[in-house]
Amino acid sequence: MKLLWKFGSKAIRYKTHYIIAIVSTFILTLLNLAAPKLLSDITGVVKDGVEKAELNKILGLSLFLLGIYLVRVLFNFLSAFFSHKAAWNLVGDVRKLMYDKLQSLSMGFYHDKQTGDLMSRIVNDTNCLELLYAHIIPEFVTNIVTVTGVMIILFSINFKLALLTCIPIPIVFAMGFVYTKKILPYFRKDQQVTGELNAMLQDNISGMQVIQAFAREKEESGKISRKVAESVKAMLKALKLSGIFNPSVNFVSSAGTVIVVAAGGCLAYLNEVDVEDIVAFLLYLALFYAPVAGLAVLLENAQRAYAGAERAMLILDSDEEIKEAGNAAEMPRPGGDIKFENVTFGYNGGEKVLENVSFECKAGQMVAFCGPTGVGKTTLSKLVARFYDPQSGRILIDGEDIRNFTLSSLRKNIAPVLQDTFLFNGTIAENIGYARENATMSEIEEAAKAAYIHDEIMAMPEGYNTKVGERGLKLSGGQKQRISIARAIVCNAPIIILDEATASVDAETERKIQEAINSLMGKRTIFVIAHRLSTIRNADKIIVLENGKIAESGSHDELILRKGLYCKAHEIQKSGLNL
Repeated sequence: MKLLWKFGSKAIRYKTHYIIAIVSTFILTLLNLAAPKLLSDITGVVKDGVEKAELNKILGLSLFLLGIYLVRVLFNFLSAFFSHKAAWNLVGDVRKLMYDKLQSLSMGFYHDKQTGDLMSRIVNDTNCLELLYAHIIPEFVTNIVTVTGVMIILFSINFKLALLTCIPIPIVFAMGFVYTKKILPYFRKDQQVTGELNAMLQDNISGMQVIQAFAREKEESGKISRKVAESVKAMLKALKLSGIFNPSVNFVSSAGTVIVVAAGGCLAYLNEVDVEDIVAFLLYLALFYAPVAGLAVLLENAQRAYAGAERAMLILDSDEEIKEAGNAAEMPRPGGDIKFENVTFGYNGGEKVLENVSFECKAGQMVAFCGPTGVGKTTLSKLVARFYDPQSGRILIDGEDIRNFTLSSLRKNIAPVLQDTFLFNGTIAENIGYARENATMSEIEEAAKAAYIHDEIMAMPEGYNTKVGERGLKLSGGQKQRISIARAIVCNAPIIILDEATASVDAETERKIQEAINSLMGKRTIFVIAHRLSTIRNADKIIVLENGKIAESGSHDELILRKGLYCKAHEIQKSGLNL
């Protein structure tokens, strides 16, 4: 019921479609109930002998019956079309809601999630809603109305036979209860394995070059085969139960028909029931037992839909760790002062990555962070943009706690160049202009020139219209890095974060990018995270991190004179070794 209410509240916007479908379904059910009565009347006329008057009556009833069958086609179409239209619109809405929800969740949510599995939940598991709202619920309502209507008619024809008709019902319901308990785990398992299979396929297709480079095709094929076999095994177990339950229900309902036929024969022998009533009874009995016999399919679909809806619900019900305050304000374009006050942070509440970190960066300054891998340099940049919130302490921009601003307005004022460069599968121009919706072509070109990538772009056959491929597959690492820098420049944000911005470039390109960065000094507040100390020697302040704490800070010259960690790292790099 929680699932029905959750998704039903979103389906209400298509109430007109549902009303048409429901009304059509009721009319269709009434037409189905009327048909056996007409056939029974025709049988009664034939039984008494056929004269001209009776023949006319038979023809009249037959034409009326044909009309019912014709009108039934219309309402069958209306019922099916509008229920499907509403259901598929709902599926589209829920898919968009799930995607929007994923966009609102913090990076912590993605730590233990696989992209392929999340895609499976949005694309595959939401299909269950179409099954639920276009098939299961309409069929359930139709079956309830049909069974109720038939029972009323049967009791009006013959009370004794109607009671005998009810004998199989408790048995079928008991069997259905056991069946649903047994089959649901297998459908849950199938949905889970399908998500895992999608995740493996997504990983393997993305990493195909690595698979081929290390000649691991056979091993990866084996992994996929085992996962496929796991999915097939779960589905076959469900189908095995279905294969037992379905014939069993058919047997019980058929036994009910046999009971009625035998009892009806006895009552006819005793002249307690007319032939036309027996004919009507048998025709209505087919209507009565059809929903009962179809219970197996209905329950199977219901459990499949429930398993899928559960997985979709897990995303929609996920907590948003990073939440805006109720009175969050739009952030005006800041000057760029950034201050950390006793900031402590650990991923997923685990071991502390940062502990009581405090420092200040004045507007227009370039502050660099260095230190061994894993000391929290990148974490600092993620905290500034509120991809995570610290467990304690606070971060201020222009003296205001960043939690007082809306997330979108905060992030629009911060331009990142991430360590893991990501480009969309579009053109170079689209990727550079992605940071600002209304960026002109001239602004895109100016940003590319500032990032020293313009000449290389123009040397390509299609220039700025060159497709970069998935994740920038068609470009070199250095080209992707500089396009990412151009994207940050075109954003025109007052705060720029450069996370290993020169990690994938040669010395000459690094020099050019450094010139571009130097040209921004004094105009933007710049956070630079780097292992290569040559990138940061001109920074206004260099902060050295060790074990999640600030070990030392100062300018390049000041830190060299201290003979501390920075000086040692500098000497190592000067001698040609990397940290």
